[in-house]
Amino acid sequence: MDHMLKVQLPDGSTRQYGEAITPGDIAAEIGPGLAKAAIAAELDGAIVGLDHRLPDAGEVQLRLLTRKDPAALSVMRHSCAHVMARAVMRLKKGTRLAFGPTVEGGFYYDFELDEPLREDDFPALEAEMQRIIKSDEPFEQIELPREQALQICRDLAQPYKVEHIEEGLEGHDTMSFYRQGEFLDLCRGPHVPTAGAIGAFKLLSLAGAYWKGDASRPQLQRLYGTAFFTKPELDEHLRLVEEAKKRDHRVLGKRLDLFSINPLVGSGLILWHPKGAIVRGLLEGFIKDELRRRGYLPVYAPHIGRIELYKTSGHYPYYKESMFTPIVMEDGEEFLLKPMNCPHHVMVYKAKPRSYRELPLRLAEFGTVYRFEQSGELSGMTRVRGFTQDDAHIFCTHEQVPDEFRACLEMTQFVLDCLGLKSYRVRLGFREPASDKYVGDAANWEAAQQSLIEVCQSLGIDAKIELGEAAFYGPKADFVVKDCIGREWQLGTVQLDYNLPSEERFNLEYIGADNRPHRPAMIHRAPLGSLERFVGVLIEHFAGAFPLWLAPEQVRVLAVSQKFEEYGRQVEQQLVAAGLRASGDYRPEKIGAKVRDAQLELVPYMFVVGNREQEQGEVSVRDRIDGDQGAVKVQAAIDKLLAEVRNRTVRQTFGGDAGLGERSARNEY
Repeated sequence: MDHMLKVQLPDGSTRQYGEAITPGDIAAEIGPGLAKAAIAAELDGAIVGLDHRLPDAGEVQLRLLTRKDPAALSVMRHSCAHVMARAVMRLKKGTRLAFGPTVEGGFYYDFELDEPLREDDFPALEAEMQRIIKSDEPFEQIELPREQALQICRDLAQPYKVEHIEEGLEGHDTMSFYRQGEFLDLCRGPHVPTAGAIGAFKLLSLAGAYWKGDASRPQLQRLYGTAFFTKPELDEHLRLVEEAKKRDHRVLGKRLDLFSINPLVGSGLILWHPKGAIVRGLLEGFIKDELRRRGYLPVYAPHIGRIELYKTSGHYPYYKESMFTPIVMEDGEEFLLKPMNCPHHVMVYKAKPRSYRELPLRLAEFGTVYRFEQSGELSGMTRVRGFTQDDAHIFCTHEQVPDEFRACLEMTQFVLDCLGLKSYRVRLGFREPASDKYVGDAANWEAAQQSLIEVCQSLGIDAKIELGEAAFYGPKADFVVKDCIGREWQLGTVQLDYNLPSEERFNLEYIGADNRPHRPAMIHRAPLGSLERFVGVLIEHFAGAFPLWLAPEQVRVLAVSQKFEEYGRQVEQQLVAAGLRASGDYRPEKIGAKVRDAQLELVPYMFVVGNREQEQGEVSVRDRIDGDQGAVKVQAAIDKLLAEVRNRTVRQTFGGDAGLGERSARNEY
């Protein structure tokens, strides 16, 4: 029995084997239906192919994956990426392969080609892919010694694979390949059993990409695609892709005059236009008011700091790859553009002796930081090189940690709820025990991670733990928000840190009730995260149609003709005096054109004024979402808008002139 393998299945049953066995063998043993339906397997938490050889002895947990399992979709998409690469090689002679991973929503493959791909090639490529899938050839894994693998890649004239074996896989004695027909690719897998398991697919787009993301290396072509097990699932995904294009914040930001990026200023650096700055300012004011209510104190820090500060914090060298090159002064002293706010806030704490009576000390700043992102990774407002965080750092006793961390989570929930972002999950980023990228004592890490679990449980948050996702100095809770078309964005974060206060780092202390020095804990938190990223996500979530309290222009007065300009300006003045952001359209245009323009500019409300309205002291209200609302007294109309602003009402539209459907939804908080 010592040389037997014990396999535990999800239903609690176990099976024992004394000979070599694979997940595919076990599926066939259980029944022909499962053998046909199985796509891959989960072995002790890792995804493997059905042809993966299980250990000869010991005990393992095995789950067979079918089309219903999300993990199976990723395996199938990876196989579809291989089929796509095979089709490209058939149609484009001399194709050099780079990498072809799965990504959220699909997959891609990077190629170097003598003749570049064009979107006109997509129909022929898709037809070739369909022929490959119809042939239903198996995906066969082959493991080869290092030197033999190198020779094969040389013989195949695949220089990028040769380089990856020589440099990226240095120290690996054997290499994994997958073969399907004449196509052989360096790949660790896993894959579906045969090409026939691949469902409905679609080629999506082409883009440029540098080899291994390095702008100094050759530029390749990246071909994106997606695949689903069924045609209806693919059709729904493609519908959402089109919906996302309509909501693209880069397009709407230009159309609505919210922000721009100028190459003379620099890639990844946002220029906030007045309308965008209004939205940003409103969010800042909202957060600052909430911070005051919750006992935070404001601070400001410079945009640069001596390199020694970041060496002490550990950001340099742990975060070196994401920092800009040091600025060297005449005397040789080096400064860095600030990559993080936390070391500066630590120095505010250290500026004078602290007592336990001052704790918790909550320091907050809208601090701008700078990260050296690769050019190919930049994306509008959602991936930038300079951004402002709604940052705060809490210095507290270890006993105060649970309550403070809980309050940070609750504040993040409150902020998201006030913006109508009610669909989110919390991800706990914990340390990967085998990794050396984390600093600090293992016992402190364990205590911090357990504290986060208990706090989430106390709030009824079903948080998922992800190993390897912690900051280098401590575990964190990230809020992953789902927008109105189902895409997920990582926004707010709360992080627990026992390392920056440690003796090895900043050696923070406070004098306790026993008149002796003690070490505080530190909590990093940012409900919005990056203002740039957050506003970019809001633009796409609302399709530029912000709720009234956030709208750059809340109401526009429209005069039926120039005869009523004077009355219109009186109404406009009343709106401004009430604190509303209002303008007037008194051009010699027809009222229909004025309404259309306001609707296209996504102004929430229009107050139309003509002869009857002037005689009665009224305005005819037009709602961006619900259309004409009839005539009401001016003050009554103003009061309605003020109540909507005061309650931060979110009336989200999926339709109208934004071209996003026909229904609307209201959520009041």
